[in-house]
Amino acid sequence: MVKSMTGYGRKSLEVEGMQLHVEIRSVNHRFLDISTKLPRNLLFLEEKLKRLIRYHLSRGRVDLYVTLEGQGLVKRTLHVDWNIADQYIERLVDMKKRYELTGEITVDMVTRLEHVFSVQEKEEDSSILHSNLLQAVQESLDRLSTMRSEEGRSLEADLTSRCQKISAVLQKLEDRRPSVVEEYKERIRQRIEAYTKEEVLAEQSRVLQEVALLAEKGDVTEELTRLKSHLDQFSKTLQKQESIGRRLDFIVQEMHREVNTIGSKSNDNLVTEWVVELKSEIEKLKEQVQNVE
Repeated sequence: MVKSMTGYGRKSLEVEGMQLHVEIRSVNHRFLDISTKLPRNLLFLEEKLKRLIRYHLSRGRVDLYVTLEGQGLVKRTLHVDWNIADQYIERLVDMKKRYELTGEITVDMVTRLEHVFSVQEKEEDSSILHSNLLQAVQESLDRLSTMRSEEGRSLEADLTSRCQKISAVLQKLEDRRPSVVEEYKERIRQRIEAYTKEEVLAEQSRVLQEVALLAEKGDVTEELTRLKSHLDQFSKTLQKQESIGRRLDFIVQEMHREVNTIGSKSNDNLVTEWVVELKSEIEKLKEQVQNVE
């Protein structure tokens, strides 16, 4: 089954008066590379979230973004430092006596004194947030996987179509082989006649020897056989229920090598034209395979 490495999933939840947003994006990559961006108070869950992603995905560059809006899990309390307040009052009373100052020590005056009042924050139980975060990441992964599967079906259709085109060209190459030998034979006979000024029969031994030699040098039977085998492996691999991208990439490389060999052996115009066509289709296969998980 073909899956793309490109996908996107998003989920938002309201948790304890906060908005929790999760986004997961994936693009092509040779291996599985996971990057996370989490709020500071959720960093301890990073490895657990990565394990969850690894369970669902095998390849691709994956970016996980988690954002929190609001302070629902933080409880604020006003704290009075009575020790500092007592010292302030005592010192103020001492100053009045020492310098014979007038006036009352008021509440307004005390509230402006530094370090007497402070706001303290305390995090409430965050287990609800953690469970909701895992749920949001799971749903985002499900949506991303669905998108990768949908794109994978399009990829499979395109790859199958290109394999069929390659197979059709290979059949033309195979059908062309007997004609190529006959044309070799005729060209050699004409060249010998041109040099010797004598009529030469195509069945004469020296013509047959030259044809056999050229036919052996230009024989692409093995390459065609291997190419057909690679195509068969490619088609079977598309049906496997696992990560297949790297295997497909290897098969395409082998196909490209065989086609290069055919091109180097041939001096037939039609064969050369078909080799160019094969290279074009195989190159397109290679480009598409880079998207397969």
